[in-house]
Amino acid sequence: MEQLSLFSEADNAPGGAAGDIVVYTDGGCSGNPGAGGWGCVIIDETAAACGKAPKEQSFSGGEKCTTNNRMELTAVITALTFIASSPENFSRQVSVFTDSQYVKNGITTWIKGWKRNGWRTADKKPVKNQDLWVALDAAVAKLNVRWVWVKGHAGIKYNEMVDQLCQAEIKKYK
Repeated sequence: MEQLSLFSEADNAPGGAAGDIVVYTDGGCSGNPGAGGWGCVIIDETAAACGKAPKEQSFSGGEKCTTNNRMELTAVITALTFIASSPENFSRQVSVFTDSQYVKNGITTWIKGWKRNGWRTADKKPVKNQDLWVALDAAVAKLNVRWVWVKGHAGIKYNEMVDQLCQAEIKKYK
């Protein structure tokens, strides 16, 4: 899969167009299931049009007993739900960077079949984490979302930041 980037290798920071919203998300567990955490950073590029630094907001949370995939989904749902709470964001480009193939492939490819098959997989089993997929689908429906997979633990500034948020949350539940 091609790895896309909104930032140059030189500064390792987002460089989306003015008015874009850039999101980085991560989730993880210590044990699977086990203590879990998630983190997200939302970068609003509107200020860049005036030569100012983008506005950044971060969120994180966790659970005592959960799975990695639930935490990955929760991070994305939290970010997109927050963005979708402001109607002025409905027409803006939102680029979501995730190191989770499960999230990216699930929302861009697999969900169409799951919905068509009554939330069953191709082998007729119930879709795992259906409650979270339904919530993510609802958040995405309000926004213009571009999904980008990034390699985890590759020195990408904001991907590393959300990993640190995630790991701090996991420690709270161990």
